[in-house]
Amino acid sequence: MSSHRLFVALRPPQPIRALLRAAMHGISAARWQDDDQLHLTLRFIGEVDRHRAEDIAAALGALHAPAISARIAGVGLFDRRDTPHTVWAGVEPLAPIAALKRKVDQSLARVGVESETRAFVPHITLARLNRSAGPVVPFLTLHSDLASASFAFDHVILYESEMGHGGSRYHPVSRYPLDLSATSAAATALTSAQVSAKPSSAP
Repeated sequence: MSSHRLFVALRPPQPIRALLRAAMHGISAARWQDDDQLHLTLRFIGEVDRHRAEDIAAALGALHAPAISARIAGVGLFDRRDTPHTVWAGVEPLAPIAALKRKVDQSLARVGVESETRAFVPHITLARLNRSAGPVVPFLTLHSDLASASFAFDHVILYESEMGHGGSRYHPVSRYPLDLSATSAAATALTSAQVSAKPSSAP
């Protein structure tokens, strides 16, 4: 049976992606994301079989939530044992994005996807770093005030990640529109497409 490596994310519009891409330079040996990889992850799911993937796609179809007005706000760094591994752009405001994530988590829990415990930091990954990359501080200093005008996240997207020689490639599987006119989470019921039953590459 084929397996699918899934995650749920928000996709910024093209002008915002262009703003981010313009800032993506200045760190030696960094592996910068390309345009197709720019997204805000709400929930990483991981490897599931075809039947679980279909259940997940159907569960997200019941998601009711308003669209989110967001903005890019600065840059940051994730490290592991004091070794930098990810450079990202921050996204604000936290409250509505976190509320949407909770709704996604609740939808996934109904089909048996276990909850995650790590802290949620809304961000868009700009670059992956290895031990030879850097220095990073000049980039963080230069772009500390990176900002955008307000923009809308108007869809939640279920993605499939495929591993390849050039890194991960992300394919939208299903899109779930958010209500642009809603002022609360009591929005119009949404519908979803069924997850495609295509085999994925081994991770």
